[in-house]
Amino acid sequence: MNKKTILLLLGDTFSVVIITVVGFMFHDGITIKILYRVAATFFPTLVAWVLIAPWLGLYREEIYSNWRQLWRAGWAVILAAPLAAFFRALMFGLIPILPVFVAVLAATAALGMLIWRGIWWLIVRPR
Repeated sequence: MNKKTILLLLGDTFSVVIITVVGFMFHDGITIKILYRVAATFFPTLVAWVLIAPWLGLYREEIYSNWRQLWRAGWAVILAAPLAAFFRALMFGLIPILPVFVAVLAATAALGMLIWRGIWWLIVRPR
């Protein structure tokens, strides 16, 4: 992996952290008591993202440096959300997966990732 790809992956990871923390701030806030639940949302979401994003070419320079390809990041998160919810259910002992959780995760994570990937494009775009 080249330096840009590593930085992009670190930025993606940080974006998932921000998306997860903001999501919990709308519920109970962030406390020591719910850090396990935060981790149980963050890690499955990150794993699902890392599994789906390469399939859509999101770590190829010709994709991430082209603003017309930003839609791929949103689509990747929408595809990753059900997988993340499944992994999260496994971590919690096969709890039921609520469709509203998948929909909210997909929508908010897509928005967050599109914002991040838009910022990344501004940084690396050809001038």
